[in-house]
Amino acid sequence: METWLSYLENVHSKPIDMGLERITQVAKELDLLNPAPYVITVAGTNGKGSTCRLLEVALLKAGFKVGVFSSPHLIRYNERVRVNGELLPDADHIRSFAKINEKKTASLSYFEFSTLSGLDLFKQNNLDIVILEVGLGGRLDATNIVEPNLAIITSIDIDHVAFLGDNREDIGREKAGIFRANIPVIIGEPDCPNSIKEIVNSLNCHAFYRGKDWHFDIQNNLFQWRSEAKSFVDLPLPLIPIPNAGTALAALMQLPFEIDDQIIREAFLEAQMTARFQTLTDKDFANFSKNRPLAKVIIDVGHNPHAARYLAERLNELKRPNQHIYAVFSALEDKDLSGIVEPLESVIDEWHCAGLDCWRGQSGEAVQTKLAKVLPNSTACSYETVPEASLALFENAAEQDIVLVFGSFHTVADFMLWLDK
Repeated sequence: METWLSYLENVHSKPIDMGLERITQVAKELDLLNPAPYVITVAGTNGKGSTCRLLEVALLKAGFKVGVFSSPHLIRYNERVRVNGELLPDADHIRSFAKINEKKTASLSYFEFSTLSGLDLFKQNNLDIVILEVGLGGRLDATNIVEPNLAIITSIDIDHVAFLGDNREDIGREKAGIFRANIPVIIGEPDCPNSIKEIVNSLNCHAFYRGKDWHFDIQNNLFQWRSEAKSFVDLPLPLIPIPNAGTALAALMQLPFEIDDQIIREAFLEAQMTARFQTLTDKDFANFSKNRPLAKVIIDVGHNPHAARYLAERLNELKRPNQHIYAVFSALEDKDLSGIVEPLESVIDEWHCAGLDCWRGQSGEAVQTKLAKVLPNSTACSYETVPEASLALFENAAEQDIVLVFGSFHTVADFMLWLDK
């Protein structure tokens, strides 16, 4: 498996290469453009993964055979493809890689290869429903070779500026590229850009907008959701971010088949995502030698301003008097570091900046230097690696404090791999 993944990483000249021509040719050759009778495609700046997860759990409980393609993976490549809620063995992926490699007539990017492999694995498993999480944007994303029956945009904010544009209208236009004529589309972004509305109208999509066609609220510690056709007044609070649960529920209400209310209730109680404001438990520290009780540790893969604002909101809800919040933080060098750290200025007491040894990674010193320019009054230090920063914090943070590990999938992955050892 490692040999194949190394090949995928190096076979194409560009790590990110937008466009559908190369991948479409191979998909047609292998008959992968229709991976299941019903396809849901999910785009958005943030919230895609957890929206997909709630849909997956509900549909599995309803008795459907479901496949989910998501990215990036946190620890293992196999996380990218789930079939009926399970990861597939290496051997299945390897057979699929070999099949695609034999049919391709031009080099494919890592993401194109993985998308084709996911579609091939779904086709082999004769699924009822496939859920595709867009990798980047929408219009030119590899997942967009498949015609969806339902499309979702979870949120719109500034990210991946070099590929999608530096404003919400351009970004919205790119993400709405997943829409098709006359299909239902769910808009989870409350401040929907006009560019999305224009594409909805031009394609005669049946759009369901948050704040207009559906609404959610929290009352008495219960989740409430309503539209003109349906309402829920006492669902349990979801384990995923509340707006994403609302968006997933809106999508479930637009399916051509009915999902029982009790199934939705159970899905709210069960659907959760790794490293999305996840509080670690003693089980996660089973391999870690500790001399005293540790601070509470929260991990989150948030890596853009929209995610940082959500983190700040959640941490403000948690923070207590005389409690310190420390960050183990790193970000890829092309990310909007100022937009990530500014929302957290009043919440984070100390920044422990760590280096990342990966494509677009940067040193802990570089991260600290950038952070000091944005937050000149902050307390910060730097380390070569995420484990070094984490170990230093574990030795000094008090039991009542909070340690937040965030800034990138790579930051969290480095932390979890170290903890597992």
